[in-house]
Amino acid sequence: MRGPLTAKGQATRGRIIHGAAEVLREKGVAAATLDDILARTRTSKSQLFHYFPSGKDELLLAVAQFEADQVLDDQQPYLGCLDSWDAWYRWRDTLIERYEEQGDQCPLGSLFLQIGRNTPGARAIVTELLRQWQEYLATGIRAMQDAGHVPASLDVDRTAAALLAGIQGGVSILLSTGHSAHLHAVLDEGITSLRNAGSAPGLSAPAGIPTR
Repeated sequence: MRGPLTAKGQATRGRIIHGAAEVLREKGVAAATLDDILARTRTSKSQLFHYFPSGKDELLLAVAQFEADQVLDDQQPYLGCLDSWDAWYRWRDTLIERYEEQGDQCPLGSLFLQIGRNTPGARAIVTELLRQWQEYLATGIRAMQDAGHVPASLDVDRTAAALLAGIQGGVSILLSTGHSAHLHAVLDEGITSLRNAGSAPGLSAPAGIPTR
């Protein structure tokens, strides 16, 4: 494909990617075929190859980026403004609600368990997703430090990494069992740990902390 896409072309390409993502979530990379995607998106083969000249691998890479973007978008606006305890709990509630609603059709499961394992270049997209996600968490923790709610001595990057790793584990268990108790637990324990750090001697207790 050469040259910039028109608005109509961008919309068509986006529709193909969105439909392909749905098919891959339902069937998995190994079982899904281009014919499945063509049928779902009501697209001709020539049209699909116009937007994805390299065929399935190029389309899968586009879907991987779409799913990665979706993972972060689903957590907004709260992930981007973790500057109070109330904001942290709103983010926690949003995250759990999204994954409970999506179940085994969630973008994270598709990206990690399907596309990321089988598509050249997808690992780089997964790596970037995790980097951005961890940075959002780290930025939130630093905001709490600036507000005096968390000690300045707290290792921000390590804390954010541990919380992110716990979330991945909770989501993996949810995808495997259909139960979200572990995701609830890791988020509650992670936020509680931050609050307890903020209650250390010599640090003033923040007002209005919600009780969960």
